[in-house]
Amino acid sequence: MKVLLCPLSDRGYLYPSIAVGRELAGRGHEVHVLARATAAPAVAAAGLPALSAEDFGGTGAFSVSHWVDAAPAQYLAVLRAGRHLPADVLVTSVLSLGAVLAAETLDIPVVVLGFAAHIWDYRSGADAEPTSPLGIPAGRAFISRETLRLYTEAREGLRLPALSVTPGEEPYLGTVTLLRGHPDLEYPGAVLPERVRHVGPCAWEPPADPGWLAELQGHVDRIGKPMVYVHLGRVFGGTSPWDRLNAMFTGGVFQALVEQGRSTEPAPDPRADLLVVRVPWMGPLIERSVLVLTSGTSAPVLNALLRSRPLGVSPNGSEQPLLAEACRRAGVAVHIPPGVSDDPAGVLHAMREDQNLHQRVRRLGQALAASDSCARAADAVEDVASAGFTRRPRADGETRVAAGSLHAAVAGGPSPDAPR
Repeated sequence: MKVLLCPLSDRGYLYPSIAVGRELAGRGHEVHVLARATAAPAVAAAGLPALSAEDFGGTGAFSVSHWVDAAPAQYLAVLRAGRHLPADVLVTSVLSLGAVLAAETLDIPVVVLGFAAHIWDYRSGADAEPTSPLGIPAGRAFISRETLRLYTEAREGLRLPALSVTPGEEPYLGTVTLLRGHPDLEYPGAVLPERVRHVGPCAWEPPADPGWLAELQGHVDRIGKPMVYVHLGRVFGGTSPWDRLNAMFTGGVFQALVEQGRSTEPAPDPRADLLVVRVPWMGPLIERSVLVLTSGTSAPVLNALLRSRPLGVSPNGSEQPLLAEACRRAGVAVHIPPGVSDDPAGVLHAMREDQNLHQRVRRLGQALAASDSCARAADAVEDVASAGFTRRPRADGETRVAAGSLHAAVAGGPSPDAPR
């Protein structure tokens, strides 16, 4: 089987796809990674062959910062690379609308690697869920409408046939969407769409530089305070976290290692115990830390839980409020509101001393670690590829998924809701 990995090339999206690709390659499948040129070192470290997105017309098409308007170029690059192999199945990341559309034209299945929790509409059971988690107006109904709108606009721009959408069968979910978290991170009692299921973290990252880590340890030892790992997500025009971070780590008992990530304009106070870095790994840094602060994006959340580190969450926009609320609801995170409080470091002390918080984090982290996520994700890829899913025209000229029950392919049996 020929597998084309075509995720967004940002680390939080690229690395889980690589983890699944390595598992598939170990099973004897031919796996290629379509990614922008800057991702080549990570792909090489994973031992997988790379296809440059730029060589296939995908310049700028695999950056999460431009996912809204990247669908046409992404579609073209995936289509060309898929035909070049030729691919039997695609593995892409959430928000990769162009890749999902290219799979339709290529007439092959596409597996979407999702976030740590579902951020779109549930099939049922979530009527009581707050529409504005943590006070930030980004409920899942809004995200569902906007994603479908962008998908529809991309489809129209590419002059693909109109698609009739049934609630719960949104086409941006691909043939199947695999969530990288745990059911405990979903709203209690909610039922996922039929094409969505949990597999676990699918964790991988390139090996850290031992020399760099030794220098970091020397710095930490010189400061002589417990370290907090801070992972900055994109700010989306909201409140800058720097006033709060400077207050938390000036004159207190903690120091911080701040991964700048995709945020811009770092502004550490020279008097604060803050070290700002931008490196392609976080596992060894979290292992050296006692707590993790994050906006609520999937990579730092899952990496922290796998290492039994409690989370402080300060979401800003996009999927962050829903994922941060999922962690708070599961009892593995504390919400840190925007602004500077009278006791800015007090929440850190409380988190470190809260044994119930630590126990819940350990329990969920152990469940994630035991999930055998890469194998489960690879099983799903093999299942949908062997099921032979195609897309055929409807009588009215629209298209739909055909060739049997998707539930049977990914779950081993007929759908309980199927007509009899």
